[in-house]
Amino acid sequence: MKTRSRILVVDAEDVARRCCAASLGADYETRTASDAGEALCEMQRQPADVVLLDLRNDGVEVLKALKKSWPQSEVVVMTRFPSIESAKDAVRNGAFDYLAKPVGPDQVSGAARKALLHKQWALRESLN
Repeated sequence: MKTRSRILVVDAEDVARRCCAASLGADYETRTASDAGEALCEMQRQPADVVLLDLRNDGVEVLKALKKSWPQSEVVVMTRFPSIESAKDAVRNGAFDYLAKPVGPDQVSGAARKALLHKQWALRESLN
């Protein structure tokens, strides 16, 4: 039996968190966290393949911590206040993708799917 990919949605806003998780449907094992501490605890309990991370509330610091401790996990950053500087900072610190909120269900599922494909490709390349 094939295991489902694990996705962690980290957002302080309850509605945004639930909507992102719901848009991923039954295709993935989806968990949620409302803040950095909860996100890091969830990752320690069971690392996610992809983390959808809101940049609000020290998001870049959380991104750095995630990539340092779980470099194999892909991180998709989301923000309600997009800027070129925050996008460059996110990518510089290991984000796979950068989405401007509000994000629709297709954007969320598409970003998660692309991040998972990238992770699989990187794993295959590391084995060669």
